[in-house]
Amino acid sequence: MESRTGAAAPATAPARAVFFVSDSTGITAETLGSALLANFPGIGFERYTVPFVDTPEAAHHVARDIASAAAQGADPILFTTVKAPAVAGILSGTPATRIDLLRGHLTDLEHALGVTASEQLGQYHGVANTERYFARMRAVEYAIEHDDGQSDRALDLADVIIVAPSRCGKTPTTMYLALHYGLLVANYPLTDDDFPTDGLPRAIAPHRARCFGLTTTPLRLSQVRHERRPNSRYASLAQCTSELRMAEGLYRRTGVPFLNSSTKSVEEMSAVIMQTMHLRA
Repeated sequence: MESRTGAAAPATAPARAVFFVSDSTGITAETLGSALLANFPGIGFERYTVPFVDTPEAAHHVARDIASAAAQGADPILFTTVKAPAVAGILSGTPATRIDLLRGHLTDLEHALGVTASEQLGQYHGVANTERYFARMRAVEYAIEHDDGQSDRALDLADVIIVAPSRCGKTPTTMYLALHYGLLVANYPLTDDDFPTDGLPRAIAPHRARCFGLTTTPLRLSQVRHERRPNSRYASLAQCTSELRMAEGLYRRTGVPFLNSSTKSVEEMSAVIMQTMHLRA
């Protein structure tokens, strides 16, 4: 294909293969690696998460996959959280740019603490703190019970109550805060029945100081709702515009802080909520 000037149009670069390889669940490798990749929004990535690579046999299997990906184009990017030297050595021999997400940090900690790091696998994903683990599980149960305004029981215990029209990101943000930080989070949907009103809906009005609102753009909300209920009034641009306008007016009248979720990830929204509401995990 040629451009109007007669020069060949630049071809779209193929997605770069990225491997997140861990001797445990892969959560740390994927989270930290993705945070680094987010700094390069103009590049496409094809991502592969490979957990529980804790033996040489498993490492050789991943090495073959990496070599296969390398044969298709540019060398893959390899993020690892692998502690065993034998396993790490196999991965370091692959045709990939390897970024060890543990090595430098563990060395720094060893120097600071004056002890050598344990070689036991996957401890950073284990239940090292039983009390904290069960707190997160209780938080998840609380979030499920209080999802979408299903229950108003024990709302006085909530660390935060997320308020928003349907499909603005209440549930995923609620679950992220519960699972990752052990916070007790409820969420409440604003519907046509909640307007017009000067104050918050009756169920959450006594807890205004714990409320945090979400909003988005009418077009984005309409697109998301069309996936759920195509060509419905619920998904119409006019309905979405009206609900968002009323929700934002309610937030301002009642002094509820709020955030536009249209261009933010769940992680970003959670960070803003925790900072705004002065919450600590």
